[in-house]
Amino acid sequence: MGIKTTYWTVSADQPEPEIIQRAAEIIINGGLVAFPTETVYGLGADGTNPQAVRRIFAAKGRPSDNPLILHVACKDEVLGLATEVNAQARQLMQLFWPGPLTLVLPKKPCVPEEVTAGLDTVAIRMPRHPVALALIAASGVPIAAPSANLSGYPSPTTGRHVYEDLAGRIEAVLDSGETGVGLESTVLDLSGPIPVILRPGGVTREELTAVLGTVIVDQGLSDPRQKPKAPGMKYVHYSPRAEVVLIHGPREQNALKIRELVTAYADKGKKIGLLLTRETWRHLPDLKGQVAYAQDLGSCARLEEIAHLLYRELRNCDEARADVVFTETYPEEGIGAALMNRLLKAAGYKVIDS
Repeated sequence: MGIKTTYWTVSADQPEPEIIQRAAEIIINGGLVAFPTETVYGLGADGTNPQAVRRIFAAKGRPSDNPLILHVACKDEVLGLATEVNAQARQLMQLFWPGPLTLVLPKKPCVPEEVTAGLDTVAIRMPRHPVALALIAASGVPIAAPSANLSGYPSPTTGRHVYEDLAGRIEAVLDSGETGVGLESTVLDLSGPIPVILRPGGVTREELTAVLGTVIVDQGLSDPRQKPKAPGMKYVHYSPRAEVVLIHGPREQNALKIRELVTAYADKGKKIGLLLTRETWRHLPDLKGQVAYAQDLGSCARLEEIAHLLYRELRNCDEARADVVFTETYPEEGIGAALMNRLLKAAGYKVIDS
């Protein structure tokens, strides 16, 4: 697209006011700015400007029926965007905002259809990152922002990831280092009688159930035969250029299956990436020097650390020009539900039992 992309490095703790103001002016004037949140980097535009919002879809190559999240700098801003903020929403905002929880609420007419893909609901979040909050406040508008990557690829967790994907397509990148959670926010639909998780993320179902009682999960998230309630979840997401294959079973059995698969794929001349738990690597120390890319993701007892590394390591496999990436499944409890959602989508639901 030939746009000059400015790259600013900013402090994550005390964002430089002059840089934030310059970035906010880009937003106000209809431009696109990538910025860090605690989950992943977002690609922001003025959420009240339909033309600016359309530019997000063009820059990412994102389908236009995939709604966007509006990011706000304070809880009171929700009242200007949603027709109803019920007791459940207020309670969740009090407990989890700022943070990785997006609430889907009935929308006011002022929210452009480009943001909601024509739906009568709007997704809203207050991020927990000083740079994001400073940018939204300085812009004076809700910022519409999906992840700042080319559509379908792993979401960016560093400014460098954003620049690799979107340089020449957007006006600016605000880089304040690696993001914390590493997976996108939880999306919770509160527009119906029962709260529904449309996308698992940084706030777990267990945490939400403890507050709300009954919380259900959209069955379309785990069953590719069912249509997901959130329009965007029907598309390919989180996938590197390499093929991703999940291995399911006990770690020791996984190691045996992975050794077998590495031999078979290597015999075909394929370059291999391995993203495995520490427990599995204990059975495969010799393989690290035999593949294009190998990474210890950490212990399966600490899934939040594995979630934090996932997108970065999928991108690293692409940089190593791996043809196929073998990784593992995890219990779908706590952050494991979000982790498995991303892995299954990245693998196109291809799972091999060990």
